[in-house]
Formats: sequence, C-alpha cells, structure tokens
Amino acid sequence: MNSDAHQIIEQVIAAKNDSRKADELISAYMPFIKSETSKFLKRPPDESDDELSIAMFAFYEAVRNYSRLKGSFLKFAALQIKNRLIDNYRKEKKNKGQISLDSSDDEKDGLIETIQDDHDEYSENEIREATRNEIAELSAQMTEFGVSMSDVAENSPKQQRTLEICQKAVRYARNNPEILDEFLRTKRVPLAKLADGADVERKSLERHRRYLVAVLLICTNGYEIMRGHIMQVLKGR
Repeated sequence: MNSDAHQIIEQVIAAKNDSRKADELISAYMPFIKSETSKFLKRPPDESDDELSIAMFAFYEAVRNYSRLKGSFLKFAALQIKNRLIDNYRKEKKNKGQISLDSSDDEKDGLIETIQDDHDEYSENEIREATRNEIAELSAQMTEFGVSMSDVAENSPKQQRTLEICQKAVRYARNNPEILDEFLRTKRVPLAKLADGADVERKSLERHRRYLVAVLLICTNGYEIMRGHIMQVLKGR
C-alpha cells in the first residue's frame, strides 16, 4: 500500500466516530465527490443539485461503514456514491409514475408517454454500467479468496434443499457481523460456526464453499445492486 492510500485510510478510521473530522474529510474530498457525481449526471454538478447532496451523504456513509478489510477506501466510496445516486434516480422515476386517479384519461395518457420517454435508456445504461462495475470488483476480490466466477457458477446449489441450507447459513452470518469480520480477515468461510449457528449440516456447506464465498462477499462490501438480488434469493423468491 502506497503512502497516500495509507494516509487516506488513517484519516477515515479517525473520522469514523468523530463528526468534526468527518466534516473535514468531506471538505477535503469534495473534488472527488463532485467528480463521482459528474460521472452520473454527465455534467459538472451545481451546488443546488440534489445529487451532490446525496453523493456527500453517501461519502459520509462510506466513512462510517469502512474497514481496512474492504481494501481501497476511494473505490469503496465511489461505489457507495454511485449506488446511492442510482437508488435516488429509481425513486424519483417511481414517484413520477404515480398518476392521480382524478386525472382525465387524456392527462394520464400524456403523462405515461412523458414518463416512458424520460431518460429510460439513460437509467438502464447507468444500472448496467454500475452492475458491470460491481461484478468486476467482486471478481477481483474473489481472487484473493482463491475463487473465480466460473467456480461459483459450477458450485451453486442445484437442489432446493441445499439452497435452503445455504440461505440459513448466510442469514445467520448477516445477523452476526463478527462472523463476516472473521471471514474477511481470514479469507476462509467459517464453516463450523455457520453450521452450528444456523443449525445446518456442515457437509452441505462444505460442498458449496465457493458459492458461499461470493454470497458472503456481496453481503459485506457495498455491492448494493447484487445484494438486492441476493436478498430476494434469501427470502425464497
């Protein structure tokens, strides 16, 4: 780790529970925050843009949620900012789609046409790009655990019973952050603790260890888009 990266991490650690230092860090990295916002807006942000405020808050969230186990802070923060901006865009788009029941049919038809033309392609392109970035980041991180994307595909549960066992283990890990911290620190899936805590068969977890590496990483490191899909799986949908 170079000296600049080490210095940033030390500043972030110091600011995690110190609001004054957090404010100073946000001020120092405003050029970075504005740069990440401009990538989303496709233009330099104005001070009045809601997106800039959202990006600043996302940076603050990144400071609060960061740990040394998560690698480069700026990469982590950039991902947090982009995901929060996409979430906000989706919410705004959804709100635009709420048509009053008192509107006339002509008004509704006109509004629907406006909504359908309103940056649909832009939104989808942004989401696809963000997803690609998450997959690339996850793939790089998985190599540190000796696992590849093809390993995960081959190792995914094929039967409902084994999928449910993995679901229970992951839910237990999410409810016990110390398990996830140990996983990141040792780069090993704590199979015994997962099996005991979730009350499932350890052999089943062992057979799907590489799959669990990917899912646990998604649950720990800011992969907001993929985490949404994983949560649906964990809920059995």
